[in-house]
Amino acid sequence: MTRIIVNPSHLSRDEFITPFDKIFDQLMNKQFPAFQQEVGVSFNKGAYPKVNIYEYDDKIGIVAEIPGLDKKNVSVEVEENMLTISGDKHGFINTDGAKLITRELKQSSFKRSFNLGDHLDGDDVSANFKDGMLSINIPKKEPEMPKKKMVKIS
Repeated sequence: MTRIIVNPSHLSRDEFITPFDKIFDQLMNKQFPAFQQEVGVSFNKGAYPKVNIYEYDDKIGIVAEIPGLDKKNVSVEVEENMLTISGDKHGFINTDGAKLITRELKQSSFKRSFNLGDHLDGDDVSANFKDGMLSINIPKKEPEMPKKKMVKIS
């Protein structure tokens, strides 16, 4: 059993929650080992941007929270069955030479990838970005029907 000692005055929210996320991920992977293969999307808690993933009858939806950026600073790409969300948060805060006392806001580039697996159609992905929320829809592939061939009997 892992013992976690917490002193909240010295930890950021992410530093506090990350160990719990890792334990939860380990439990989920043990309980549902085939989830990633069945749904076709792999994800890692603690990564940025934070996402919710939804499964519909005909698609998978990913909603990512990316506050403070415009659509022009965010990119969604699919290459070799890997969907990648990336962006750049550099230079958005003008400090006018002020001395930094506390840093909680991220100012960096980010990239997060999702393996689409064999059941999702990476060629027909759509995305929408509004008010810091990125919505991505990935259609499911139609299952291939078994081929049937009539054999002529001679």
